[in-house]
Amino acid sequence: MYQDDKRIVITLDAGGTNFVFGAMRGNRFIGETITYPSNSDDLDKCLQTMIGGFREVISSLPQLPVAISFAFPGPADYARGVIGGFLPNFPSFRNGVALGPMLERVFGIPVFINNDGDLFALGEAHEGILPQVNARIKAIGGTREYTNLLGYTFGTGFGIGSVIDNKLNRGNNSCIETFCLRNRHNPDVICEESVAIRAVQREYARLSGNDEVLTPKDICEIADGKKEGNQEAAKEAFRLFGQAAGDAIATAVSLTDSLVVIGGGVTGAAHHIMPALLKEMRSTLSTYKGETVGRVQMNVYDLDNEDEFRQFARGSEVELPIYGFDETVTYSPVKTTGVAISRLGASEAISIGAYVFALSQIDRK
Repeated sequence: MYQDDKRIVITLDAGGTNFVFGAMRGNRFIGETITYPSNSDDLDKCLQTMIGGFREVISSLPQLPVAISFAFPGPADYARGVIGGFLPNFPSFRNGVALGPMLERVFGIPVFINNDGDLFALGEAHEGILPQVNARIKAIGGTREYTNLLGYTFGTGFGIGSVIDNKLNRGNNSCIETFCLRNRHNPDVICEESVAIRAVQREYARLSGNDEVLTPKDICEIADGKKEGNQEAAKEAFRLFGQAAGDAIATAVSLTDSLVVIGGGVTGAAHHIMPALLKEMRSTLSTYKGETVGRVQMNVYDLDNEDEFRQFARGSEVELPIYGFDETVTYSPVKTTGVAISRLGASEAISIGAYVFALSQIDRK
């Protein structure tokens, strides 16, 4: 959808550190993106940076944009364009900012704001993992087609987005969240404390006894043996991250019956995270009678592993006789889901999601 559309939409990837401004047409960026510090702790400076960035992008375009559409992290009243609430990365917005209405008055075009996890999932559902998976299934000769997707971002925080039947699910209050679920390692703490950049840094420091502030990339290189440091502590820091993430994802998959795509900066260490994440999703619970119940009521596949993908794609369809008739129906006794790392990357997927959302809203009117 919208791959051949000629309309232009201005986008913004709003991170707590940087703002990345761009413009999209036909689900693709046109021109260069522009990056400025977000100044998230100073409201006046932050808003002026935002207005200036949008103006700079618009001045470079061959035609006027039809909308501004962008991602913003954390809870908000997105339908009204009001940002506010518990926003660790944007402390100056906590008392509430009517951001959408302000920008509409400044630029005179519709403004759409959504959670970054929502737009990540929507972009992946339209141009990323969902169409890729369905095309690969068809190429192998499979018959299943998947329409539900959970998108997770591993970075400064632990973000989520949900697409149901290829449509963005924003919930009743624009408040589908994962950061506040119980922590696998400490049930009295939110899970984001174990699924974020700070978690990897904290656990490596604790396990290694090294208080030096390292980036996840540094810690990944230590785990890979490419950089001096405590290799076992580095591996364990990522394992704990994966275990906590897998626990939270298992809960969401059980409630939505979705495929999962993961993006964000920490996915550079996916080879250290995914084994524990998948193991947690594939783990079991028990009944009081001692019966074993899967943590997720589906077989969970690593969609980036070619052998596992083939098993996932082929499924387990069998012919089931219709009692009393000389006929059969096709039946799939084994339910399947899968997890993949984003190939688009979080920033591009978010921008595509912003573009698709804006045009879909305009077209509905």
